[in-house]
Amino acid sequence: MILAMPAPTRRVAILIFPAVQSLDVSGPLEVLAGANTLLDAGGRPEPRYEISLVAAAAGPVRSSSGLQLVPDACAAELRGRLDTLIVAGGPGSRAAAGNEALLYWVRRTSAGARRTVSVCTGAFVLARAGLLDGRRATTHWAAAEQLAREHPAVEVDATPIFIRDGPFWTSAGVTAGMDLALALVEQDLDREAALTISRHLVLFLRRPGNQAQFSAALAAQQPRREPLREALHAVAENVGGEHTVEAMAERASMSPRNFARAFRAETGVTPARYVAQLRLEAARRQLEDTSEAVAAIAAACGFGTAESMRRAFLRVLGVAPVEYRRRFQSDVTRTVAA
Repeated sequence: MILAMPAPTRRVAILIFPAVQSLDVSGPLEVLAGANTLLDAGGRPEPRYEISLVAAAAGPVRSSSGLQLVPDACAAELRGRLDTLIVAGGPGSRAAAGNEALLYWVRRTSAGARRTVSVCTGAFVLARAGLLDGRRATTHWAAAEQLAREHPAVEVDATPIFIRDGPFWTSAGVTAGMDLALALVEQDLDREAALTISRHLVLFLRRPGNQAQFSAALAAQQPRREPLREALHAVAENVGGEHTVEAMAERASMSPRNFARAFRAETGVTPARYVAQLRLEAARRQLEDTSEAVAAIAAACGFGTAESMRRAFLRVLGVAPVEYRRRFQSDVTRTVAA
């Protein structure tokens, strides 16, 4: 009699604690569970995710919203190597970062894992454990300044949705954990699998402006007046079009001077700055997700010339378009381009 060998799995532990943000836990969990469903439905041979919730002590853990989560195991009881350690965030992450026994467990477990992930303010736990020293990391935009102040050895970047630095992945606030989880699935399986899961969950695989926690369209306050809102939408729908103050004012049936004053009063930015931000976002997405030539992207996004776009990138991001593409273009896009 030949006994069937157990199917290989990717063991994933999600560390939770009192006052954890429940979406930091359930978001990545749903993405990974969706990958399992996809693998089962397609009969694919890749290892499934074996997901466990882990806490410092036994018993239910109450999240910051009041939802109770029941851990599968205590941290001290977890045996064997993990594929992925995920540290959730939330208001309770500060207390978790002060728990020396828990930090020791995080260090030891991370050392044996293929990759270590934080969601939102879970980055404080990794930073306090010394795992992010000398590395680039992100967290919720509202906590980035504090993370940088408390952990000067960490290169904190408040802009990206998520950052990968070697085996360490950190994400921005709350729902960004799902973006990061989709990236993990893309790395483990393929882009098509991640895209299928994102469609099922009604998510962007790469949300617009995915390297910014707030896109310019979201960062600007939405104006109360309908003509001003229409002017904003016109720019977003066609960033390569003519969007001078005069052209935008004409669309809004206002004088250029009155339009510029009202636009800034209601959105917090000047018309020129808003247009520049949206054009930069659009160019970044093109560099990340396509193999189009830089000059073609510059023209399509309203910069006119590649040199104008290069100057804009250097001024705002401190990096030229070619280097930005090298850092952030998806592996699949790079392979297709090659």
